[in-house]
Amino acid sequence: MKEFELKYGCNPNQKPSRIYMQDGSELPIEILCGRPGYINFLDAFNSWQLVKELKEALGLPAVTSFKHVSPTSAAVGIPLSDTLKKACFVDDIEGLDESPLACAYARARGTDRMCSFGDWVALSDVCDVTTAKMIAREVSDGIIAPGYEPEALEILKQKRKGNYNVVKIDPNYVPAEQETKQVYGITFEQGRNNFKINRELLNNMVSANKDLPDSAARDLIIALITLKYTQSNSVCYAVDGQAIGVGAGQQSRIHCTRLAGGKADTWFLRQHEKVLNLPFKADLKRPDRDNVIDGYINKNEEDVCADGNWQKYFTEQPAPLTDAETRAYLDTIDGVALGSDAFFPFDDNIERAYRSGVKYIAEPGGSIRDDVVIECCDKYGMTLSFTGMRLFHH
Repeated sequence: MKEFELKYGCNPNQKPSRIYMQDGSELPIEILCGRPGYINFLDAFNSWQLVKELKEALGLPAVTSFKHVSPTSAAVGIPLSDTLKKACFVDDIEGLDESPLACAYARARGTDRMCSFGDWVALSDVCDVTTAKMIAREVSDGIIAPGYEPEALEILKQKRKGNYNVVKIDPNYVPAEQETKQVYGITFEQGRNNFKINRELLNNMVSANKDLPDSAARDLIIALITLKYTQSNSVCYAVDGQAIGVGAGQQSRIHCTRLAGGKADTWFLRQHEKVLNLPFKADLKRPDRDNVIDGYINKNEEDVCADGNWQKYFTEQPAPLTDAETRAYLDTIDGVALGSDAFFPFDDNIERAYRSGVKYIAEPGGSIRDDVVIECCDKYGMTLSFTGMRLFHH
């Protein structure tokens, strides 16, 4: 297949639309089910790069959940604790522990379930049956992977009344070194960002504390590779083999840090005993449960515990999660990794990161206030690595 005609571009009025290879060669994909759209393919090709690079860097199966050309999370195939299984709504999945790929999916899809609603999924490895069964019950637009087990493919083909988008990509495909895009009829050209992110990148530790265990290095690598494919400005919190908070596309870096930190806090608090034991009605749908949990933790648009509201969601009125309980729980968190796609210009980012349990930070360095940032890291005993490499993505 040398080209694929799309229904429309970013919006329904943007026609005609297609994808094709500029040199006239075959596309490196097969469409096994559905009819992906313009934004679907933007998500597919960006997300595939992320999981391919994570697998190469860490040697573990990797999965990411993408929405609007940025990851909601990315994770590698590490088994989940019983508490995390329950928080991610996968404690009922048979054979989960036997499939590293399914574990990676459970983590990536379970991190920010509200943002992953209607996501695009990318798998670094051939999709197995366990992973397909989990994808089948979530609201999702499509998937890209290097292959599919026959039974897994049949499961996915039944999704969305047979219209679920399933794309197979050639894992050996290597893009040209130069890439182009057009904006307002003007062509931009640049070299592809082939910069490799690995443990060696973290060796320039500028803080007084230079302790960087392998688990923390792994999490920093996950954060940085995630940022490489996230709309800038961006900041990413990671722990236990997964990105737990991504702040994307903000004009101010402190807003990135706050946004990502708030998501990380929500991820931690979903494992709070009160949240795990919320008395949901049996017929409450999964997306509705996600919204209620977010409202319960963050007290957003609706007080879900109030009279007249709780009856819609619960079998009995739950006790609220108080601000004191929230802060006490978050104060027990430690060992979180934080990556930034460009330098921190002020130490307010470090102060905010500390409130979410950050212990390890990787950022390019190069700010005129680097000394202030380092001083703040030293105040909290953090390990700070200057990578020397900016990771902007637009």
